[in-house]
Amino acid sequence: MPDSPNTRAFSSIVVDGPDRAPSRAMLRAVGFNDADFKKPVIGVASTWSMVTPCNMHIDRLAIQAAKGADEAGGKAIIFGTITVSDGISMGTPGMRYSLVSREIIADSVEAVAGAEGFDGLVTIGGCDKNMPGCVMAMARLNRPSVFVYGGTIVPGLHKGQAADIVTVFEAVGKHAAKQIGDSELKEIETCSIPGEGSCGGMYTANTMASAIEALGLSLPDSSAQLANSKDKLADCDRAGKAVLELLKKNIRPLDILTKHAFENAITVVIALGGSTNAVLHLIAMAHSAGVKITLEDFERIGRKVPVLCDLKPSGKYNMAHFVRIGGLQPLLKMLLDAGLLHGECMTVTGKTVTENLANVKPYAKDQDVVRPFSNPIKADSHLRILRGNLAPQGSVAKISGKEGSSFTGQAIVYESEEASLKGILDGEVKDGHVIVIRNEGPKGGPGMREMLGPTSAVMGKGLGKTIALITDGRFSGGSHGFVVGHIAPEAAVGGPLAIVQNGDTVVIDAVKNEINLSLSADVISQRLKAWKAAPPKEKRGTLAKYAKLVSSASEGAITDGD
Repeated sequence: MPDSPNTRAFSSIVVDGPDRAPSRAMLRAVGFNDADFKKPVIGVASTWSMVTPCNMHIDRLAIQAAKGADEAGGKAIIFGTITVSDGISMGTPGMRYSLVSREIIADSVEAVAGAEGFDGLVTIGGCDKNMPGCVMAMARLNRPSVFVYGGTIVPGLHKGQAADIVTVFEAVGKHAAKQIGDSELKEIETCSIPGEGSCGGMYTANTMASAIEALGLSLPDSSAQLANSKDKLADCDRAGKAVLELLKKNIRPLDILTKHAFENAITVVIALGGSTNAVLHLIAMAHSAGVKITLEDFERIGRKVPVLCDLKPSGKYNMAHFVRIGGLQPLLKMLLDAGLLHGECMTVTGKTVTENLANVKPYAKDQDVVRPFSNPIKADSHLRILRGNLAPQGSVAKISGKEGSSFTGQAIVYESEEASLKGILDGEVKDGHVIVIRNEGPKGGPGMREMLGPTSAVMGKGLGKTIALITDGRFSGGSHGFVVGHIAPEAAVGGPLAIVQNGDTVVIDAVKNEINLSLSADVISQRLKAWKAAPPKEKRGTLAKYAKLVSSASEGAITDGD
């Protein structure tokens, strides 16, 4: 790294010299003065909106990050990007825009920072897709940057038990099974989301926040703070200041986002029992950084890393409990001491992982949220990469061990999420069925919707141990049960899932890591030859463009290159 880096490499092009008077004139109107034109310009990407409680507070976090950058000698400019609420759009056609929004967010942050000549960035995300979207933009731009997590929600309370969005989804299944009535359903709906912050278990938002901290792109503790806490405001202030230090030291995202850093993130996702969506997002984030991460990396690392954290959806604790016992840093120290992390990786503190963790104290002995290595939740990864004649390019299962390690059943086929949910709630799905939901992949959806509605209905109706569900769509981090998603190739492009028929026997083995249709190769070949592609569902607009550009789920469902 150079001794005297140019901390204004990009803003100087925009504002320096007599010919840039028009640019300076415009910037004076938004708060610049003469002195500001000599300072590094720090863009603060805010994902604030009132679309969802996950992001409703991020405006004040952005203001705090900008204040930190200004106090450290920069000139901050806050700008906005979008968010899409999975929890609200789930189970509707609108959910097709969810994964698409990751690409829009990445493109928009890249476009604004690139166009306006920002020298550094703070990005603040609070919901599933804006976190990986922000990181993808940071990697593409490769300017000194820090990611800030918006923080987790304080859980609601129902009958003395912690409640969150998954509680509501599962209540729908209980209501359909007549285990609860209208009044209790309304009561659960009313109390489960008490305020700001991301969904409260180790669902996708908290999983990705933890993964990004493990990557080294967030300051220590950013992933495990309550959204409404003073700690979160202090995190934002420190992030703004940290970008100025990164500028001085010329530490950029691509100095941090190495292969080893992504291996650290995968290790942490497994130890936490995190969301299957992390597979998609980490592959996509690595692609933006020019690092090759594949399904095989998840397999390889998963063989040696145990699940240590008893967190929802499969466990019993919320993220707020994890925050209370000390958050992610002690877990990172455990993993490092066990030889499971690469300690040499650089981070946004300007120090390595090992240096950051040098003085971290262990969890208290009387807590049981995080287990010791001698007593793990599961001895190896819950994220199983399954292949076979149903998924030649791979699929992703989330097997905690509570569901068993294998399932054989008869296919009951649905062509959409809505059709499957109706079949589950109406009692069409019986013990021993393997629910097949197809044409929900990246191209077929288009958009690769999450199947939280069907999986929650299954759990709510008490079928979690007696049926399985497979799909070319994906799952919410809140999904649990014997579920397999990301099946590739997807049905819409002629993948084998397209030719499954009602009554076919499906065999899922999470020990051998296989998913197969019990049919001869000749029968499968004959069915595939007879299959015909349906016309595209969308002919113009964002979804049509996405369907044309998007890659396979096994490659991260990316849209920006091969």
